[in-house]
Amino acid sequence: MKVTNIPFMAMRKIVAAFSITLILVSLGSLATKGLQFGLDFTGGTLIEVAYQEAPVLDDVRDLLGQNGYSDVVVQNFGSPTDVVVRMANAYTATLGDEVLSTLQNNGSNQVTLQRSEFVGAQVGEELREQGGLGMLLALAIVMIYVAVRFQFKFSVASVAALIHDVIITLGFFSLFEVEFDLTVLAALLAVVGYSLNDTIVVCDRIRENFRIMRDTTPYDLVNDSINQTLDRTLITSMTTLFVLVVLFFLGGEPIHNFSMALLVGIIIGTYSSIFVAANLLLAMDVKKEDLIPAPKEELEDDLP
Repeated sequence: MKVTNIPFMAMRKIVAAFSITLILVSLGSLATKGLQFGLDFTGGTLIEVAYQEAPVLDDVRDLLGQNGYSDVVVQNFGSPTDVVVRMANAYTATLGDEVLSTLQNNGSNQVTLQRSEFVGAQVGEELREQGGLGMLLALAIVMIYVAVRFQFKFSVASVAALIHDVIITLGFFSLFEVEFDLTVLAALLAVVGYSLNDTIVVCDRIRENFRIMRDTTPYDLVNDSINQTLDRTLITSMTTLFVLVVLFFLGGEPIHNFSMALLVGIIIGTYSSIFVAANLLLAMDVKKEDLIPAPKEELEDDLP
């Protein structure tokens, strides 16, 4: 297989400025606009209805929106004729009947009300806290694993790259005001695992090259390592992106935001695997001695 010779690290200052800009924009948007949390986090009303024939969900969604129901999520559950409607409207005892009346007045497809209830915000707060703690725990475990598996500098670079990916993905959802629900949170955790896998591959090649490329500077060694793993990184990313693009356009409303989060996260994760982690390793002055212990004779000579 032909190995490329792209001078990735020659662009490290430009890339660092680009990453810092993306992070600042993301943090600024998160601080000023926040995230548009879905009903999983904010609470709201949940209504289940059953149709005689399978409805077109987009038509149901548009109909409810035109009649003043805000932040409506319409999904199938169980079967194509069973539909769950989640909305931010405050719950009232008659809300279910009002929604049913709206749906019944739109054509001949018979529809019946199955359930109408309030989804409390307290559940959302617990989910949000547990999701955040889960993310922090995942990053802590990653840092410990990489420190044991490789070396502390690799651990810091890997976790910093993961934090970089998560912040920018969150910033995308904040900046473009895309709804953030539990599926997006699940996608973020998947992005952490995916990005870590790519970063570990690059770090492993850097470690191996430090053992066999004795007369190469860290700058050239890191650049060669990225080029050697580039085919694997791009092929893995492209095949995953092909699937996600199909899910994004054809997967339907239930997984639309999930596939969007993965699309953004994997693009950013691939970028960080090539540029960010390696850039941070050079910034921390990684060298052969960090990975290969000094010979016993040298250690004895250094003793007083």
